Amino acid sequence: MTDCAVWWAEPITATPTALALLDSAERQRYEAYRRPEDQRRFLTGRVLAKTVAASRLDRRPEEIRFDATCEDCGKQHGPVRVPGAALQLSISHAGDRVGVAATSGAPVGLDVEATRRDADDSLISYALTETEQASLPSDPKGRAQAFFVFWTRKEALMKATGRGLRIPLRSLTLSGADEPARLLAAQDGSLSPATTRMTDLDPGHGYRAAVAVITSEEIDVTESWWTPEAGLGGQ
Repeated sequence: MTDCAVWWAEPITATPTALALLDSAERQRYEAYRRPEDQRRFLTGRVLAKTVAASRLDRRPEEIRFDATCEDCGKQHGPVRVPGAALQLSISHAGDRVGVAATSGAPVGLDVEATRRDADDSLISYALTETEQASLPSDPKGRAQAFFVFWTRKEALMKATGRGLRIPLRSLTLSGADEPARLLAAQDGSLSPATTRMTDLDPGHGYRAAVAVITSEEIDVTESWWTPEAGLGGQ
């Protein structure tokens, strides 16, 4: 059994204590965001991820330094990792939801999306196979809800590989939106149904989320809520 812990948070205030956890590259990224809400989401993701990493590695959050080197360009905007540690992390945020998923070594991908928007035909045809499209409900609301189930599952899978959008969304075929999350087929060699486990999550009303883990074992996923005041003991 592979354990996977997921922590949810709402965007935090940019206090001096929180900002002090950012290294120079992270501070540059934080300041590059023009909208305050984007700054808060980025800050929250990094603070929560460092808090989770510190807890699992028996360190203090201020001792955690991430390497987020992008494999394509070498800049610090790729998936975060702690050099020398087996710990695997994935950060995702949308609207008023920020999430961090963690495992003790199995590659993990987390995705959360706000569902308060429609899914137009162009987006659906871009992301879903013909079989997946045919399974969508006919009513607009149900169609959008089902689409975001597929979308978050696929994004989580792609993040787990570390390759992201280099894997075409339509190259993945998934179980139906009303069925337990499973990868049925993948045209990309980095993913296989035999070594992929995933599940839908509960980030709250107005959001959909999923987590994927590259493992042949079954996964035990726990979800918790975090605030700076409560620490990792908050639910």
